Amino acid sequence: MSRATVLFDLDGVLLDSRGTTLAALAGIATAALGRRVTVDTLPAGAITAPREEVLAALGVPRPGELLGSCWDIAVATAPGACVFPSVLEGLAALKDAGAATGLVTLQSRTRLPWLLPPAVLDMLDVTVCWEDAEPKPAPDGILLALDRLGGTAPHALFIGDTLTDQAAASSAGIAFAGAGWGFAGPHALAAAGATAVLSSPVEIGIGLLGLIDAAAVAEQSVSADSL
Repeated sequence: MSRATVLFDLDGVLLDSRGTTLAALAGIATAALGRRVTVDTLPAGAITAPREEVLAALGVPRPGELLGSCWDIAVATAPGACVFPSVLEGLAALKDAGAATGLVTLQSRTRLPWLLPPAVLDMLDVTVCWEDAEPKPAPDGILLALDRLGGTAPHALFIGDTLTDQAAASSAGIAFAGAGWGFAGPHALAAAGATAVLSSPVEIGIGLLGLIDAAAVAEQSVSADSL
């Protein structure tokens, strides 16, 4: 039987980076426009919208080029992100239960050591970053992580906090659990068809393995009904 695999998005799921992300956007916009842009004056939905679109909506010229040259600097100087409480303990519990764990993120590989402490990185069997595969909502990163771990879709779960994450999981054919504490919020995740919506990072742990089993039973039931 295939080993259970639990994959995670990073921002808003394992890492509380809301303040860092918004401050970095405001800082870049301020420097580019020559006027003060604060977190409170960013466009609505800035935390979930593509960064380039947020800057373009503010009138920043050539936002893609600017992000390419300035984003790392802005993130490094913005208020620091931190791992949500209980994440390390939850990952350790999954490992003790024999599950494989992995990260599928739009962050670059060079940023991971800034953002995650070594103890958390050591708990992840694989990390797939934006330079490794077509970014979400494409399923490529999830499928690459499964391939590297020797996992299979029926025995896997992806935990994410945005509709982009949900779409990637659906395209990859694996169960999806929404991180209700993250960027999109629990109602949007439930409406998008998440297998489950978690309410707190405390739920990261062996209970996630039960969601894989429940999704497999539901899939078998659907298959039987279609015969």
